[in-house]
Amino acid sequence: MDGNRLKEAYQRLEALDERLRYKVKPRSSTMASPTADQVDAKLRDLATYTLELKDIMRDFMLAFARVRKPEQ
Repeated sequence: MDGNRLKEAYQRLEALDERLRYKVKPRSSTMASPTADQVDAKLRDLATYTLELKDIMRDFMLAFARVRKPEQ
């Protein structure tokens, strides 16, 4: 396991959560219909969140999958 990579991935995950959580968090439904621009902005935020999350998860998996070379 690569501890440094794991720590960095966790820090990126926390930063992503702080930066975009409020944008992608479902809100209670309201009676008003969102405009096309609002829907477009929400989809862009969700796409950004998803792509960054995918990269962070890849780093988590690589951190756990890394095989340490035996010290000689």
